[in-house]
Parts: sequence; structure tokens; C-alpha cells
Amino acid sequence: MLAAERRDLLLARLAADGKVVAKDVASELGVAEDSIRRDLREMAAAGLCQRVYGGALPISPAVADYATRTTVATSSKQRVAAAAAALIRPGQTVLLDGGTTALAVTAALPRDLRATVVTHSPTVAAALVGHPVVDVYVLGGRLFKHSAVTCGAAAAEAAQAVTADLFLLGVTGVHHEAGLTTGDPDEAAMKRALAARAADTYVLASTEKIGAASRFLVLPATAVTAVITDAPPAHPALRDIPVHPA
Repeated sequence: MLAAERRDLLLARLAADGKVVAKDVASELGVAEDSIRRDLREMAAAGLCQRVYGGALPISPAVADYATRTTVATSSKQRVAAAAAALIRPGQTVLLDGGTTALAVTAALPRDLRATVVTHSPTVAAALVGHPVVDVYVLGGRLFKHSAVTCGAAAAEAAQAVTADLFLLGVTGVHHEAGLTTGDPDEAAMKRALAARAADTYVLASTEKIGAASRFLVLPATAVTAVITDAPPAHPALRDIPVHPA
């Protein structure tokens, strides 16, 4: 089998099974496992998959630029956002991540909700201007334009002054083995810093993120209170992960 044919087969296997196990495919095709691993390296370099230990997972569409992500899985994001907004109780302090699903959470909040929202997203903060009894605090730092959030030492240091009831965390991939992942190491570090300041952390996970993976680990999937998603609870990528249905 030619390398191009193997790549087509690997892409088809990713689409059908949601993963590729290099050892299994090598045995099936009667080729060296190193050949499959090389194929996966080349596919990952071309942005066609995300390599993980032992094989590969689909790459998340949520790593696209911010403008593109506003058009992806919008109905799913709205359902997740509504479920997340329902978790917020009057008087609570909430850490709200950046991203398009977090922005949808602001639209789902009741207009008369009295709460405090702390965010490192200027777009989320601006969207809360129309909520008259929500106090908004913005964590400053270097603006990471891909996700329109602040990151870096200044933002992480500012987060240490916050104690929150709830953190609504955005990621680009959710998988029971690969964990909760995102595409930038500084953004991953900022998300961990925020999660450490909240009593409960819930993950905002629209359907396109389930079973996908990105390059940098934020947290193990079992390290959060639950994943809010409208994907079926029996989805294989959600195995052993606490799920809050949307």
C-alpha cells in the first residue's frame, strides 16, 4: 500500500472510529508500526490529526480563528450555554472563560441576575455591559488574539486575588484519555490558574469538542466537577467523565 493510500485509510479510520491506534493499524496492514507513526506525524504537521500516545485523535475545529469559531456548532453552543447559565445562583462570584461558548453564556444569563463575574475576556466583559446588576471584573494581561483573552504572568497573578464559587472553563478538546486540551501553552496555563481559584469547575463542551484533542493539556478530564455537553453521555470519549447534560 502506498503512503498516500495509508493516509486516506487513516483519515477514514479517524472519521469512523474517532481515533487511530498505530499498533492495531500496522498489524492490520502488515506494515511496520514506525511507518504508521511516520504517517501520523506527517498528517499532524499538515493539521489533519492530533498525535497522542500510541496513535492519533481528530483535531478540534475549535482551534480555528475566533471569527471562524463563531460559525461552528452554534446550536450546540447555545444549549451548553443555557445549561451553564442555569448553574449560576444569585450572589455568586463566577469566573467566566473566553471563547464563543462563554460569550453565549452571557446571552443566556437572566437580565435581573445579581452576581459577580470575573473574566479575562474583553469580549465577554463587553457583552455583560447590558446586565445592569452583574458586577464585572476584568483580569488584565497580554491579549492573546486567537481567543480574545488575556494571558501571561500579569493575568495569572491577578487571578490569584480571586476566590470564586464557579469557573466555566472553555477548552478545544475533551477526551477521557487525552484530557481537556487547548491549542496554546500560555492559554492552558491561564485556564489552570483560574480553575485553581474556584470551588467548582464546569467545562463548556459543545459537540465538536467531544473526542477531539489539541496540543496542550489544561487538566485531566476527571479533575473538574463535570463537563457540560449535549453530546450523548454514552459517547466513548466521555468514558469515566462526569457529565452535566445540556
